[in-house]
Amino acid sequence: MSGFFRKRDDGVELFVRLTPRSSKDAIEGVEQTADGRAHLSARVRAVPEKGEANGALEKLLAAALDVPKKSVSVVAGATSRLKTVRIAGDAGDLAKLLTGLASG
Repeated sequence: MSGFFRKRDDGVELFVRLTPRSSKDAIEGVEQTADGRAHLSARVRAVPEKGEANGALEKLLAAALDVPKKSVSVVAGATSRLKTVRIAGDAGDLAKLLTGLASG
């Protein structure tokens, strides 16, 4: 399932549904919303205040994809559960890594 991200010239844009205040930091795979859009489901322990949950998400994704934290940034949905995250790097390599995350 590749609908949860799209390739760009400078990397990928990833669609994420974030659950803050969780008991653990984890990526839980790909889910679909009622309207059929796919997104990567993630949980973080951080609270959704002052950008803490977004920062925790960026750190979690950077670690999972083995990319520098500065390469990962929330670009849309800063105050929403549904977010767009831009990851800078080689789009082909990142797509392979993301597909691996989605399959478990």
